Amino acid sequence: MKKKFLVIGKPIEHSLSPELHNYWLKKNNIDAIYEKKKLEIKDIENIISEVKENKLHGINVTVPYKKEIIPFLDELSPEAKETQSVNTIYLQNGSTIGHNTDIAGFELAIKYAKYDISNKNIFILGAGGVAPSIIYSLKKLNASKITLSNRTKEKAESLKVLFKDIEIVDWGTNIDFDMVINATSIGLNNAEEIKIDFSSSGPNKFFYDVIYNPRETTFLKKAKLLGNKVENGKMMFIYQAHQSFTIWHKKMPKIDDETIELLD
Repeated sequence: MKKKFLVIGKPIEHSLSPELHNYWLKKNNIDAIYEKKKLEIKDIENIISEVKENKLHGINVTVPYKKEIIPFLDELSPEAKETQSVNTIYLQNGSTIGHNTDIAGFELAIKYAKYDISNKNIFILGAGGVAPSIIYSLKKLNASKITLSNRTKEKAESLKVLFKDIEIVDWGTNIDFDMVINATSIGLNNAEEIKIDFSSSGPNKFFYDVIYNPRETTFLKKAKLLGNKVENGKMMFIYQAHQSFTIWHKKMPKIDDETIELLD
């Protein structure tokens, strides 16, 4: 029987996970299929049961369920526990395990971009989904200061439980930074725009967007016009998928030009 893998979330239309995983499955001669599924929160328990019953062999989790899925799992990896964020699920000795490959994904993407985080001031927009993983990575990479802003301030404040030394500012505020990261979903829809004026920030800053589809959000387009370095979330997406694939199939797929071009 063909093994089946899924990415779950809401929205899910933008996800290119099936393209990437099915490409690697074919390249590595693995008899499996990877699909995407839009899910309501009430469906989570059932989908985890399918992993337990070996009907599903692995799940990737995207917005907005990275934290919501935790109560339904048996165990968490140390990284998933520290960030309270899960994006990869698998069955091990009859137990459902939640793991976080976003941390390594972000770290490797920053190395790929040849950017040195150490002693830099980082400004993060957004407190959901991938934000805890990014904070965890930034601390590992020795960022000197991490400031966070979210449309719902309470959600930003709740991250201080996990990361005591981050600073929270009101949404719409601009601060002095070396690198700003869009960790919100604003920009998935081309018409959406982050209502923060970065024109006074000066050039030569690093604007990073975790969104990879569309390839260039308004956030990045504007930053480019202001003379800044810009990067989308494509390499983070590829690296986190690479880690998930390796966990599930015990095979390390290749990341080459063909892989990278596949998502353009």
